[in-house]
Amino acid sequence: MRKSPHSGVVRGIAWSVLLWLASLPALAEQALVAHAGAGVEQLSLNTTRLMFSMQLERWPDGNAVRVFVLPDNHPVHRDFSKDRLKLYPRQLRRVWDRQLYSGTGQAPETVADEAAMRKAVAETPGAIGYLSREMIDDTVRELQIDR
Repeated sequence: MRKSPHSGVVRGIAWSVLLWLASLPALAEQALVAHAGAGVEQLSLNTTRLMFSMQLERWPDGNAVRVFVLPDNHPVHRDFSKDRLKLYPRQLRRVWDRQLYSGTGQAPETVADEAAMRKAVAETPGAIGYLSREMIDDTVRELQIDR
């Protein structure tokens, strides 16, 4: 079998691309988190959506739900909305605005960044929010979303 005079160049480019891809940061997966005192380990997708759309006000144990979110343009907010809630961020914003402007409800509390999210959820009984997995520590409880 005869080698192409360009096979070494192609192989070199392939290795360069593979090395470049390996150097990219892994896509951070987002996780649903709650106050450490939350009495649940998992929530259904529907329950999670209802909480984040401010339509479910109580945890199964009767405690009030306090929802915290990141700004609409934050990448973790966009990814959590699309990947975990299966909703576009604009859909959530539309629901919150409708409730707020009609006087039938309120919007969740917005925090500046993930460190503020972790702190708010950790310090607020009944709190729920989301974080990148690498931001989770023992101050908050990770909840599974049951499909």
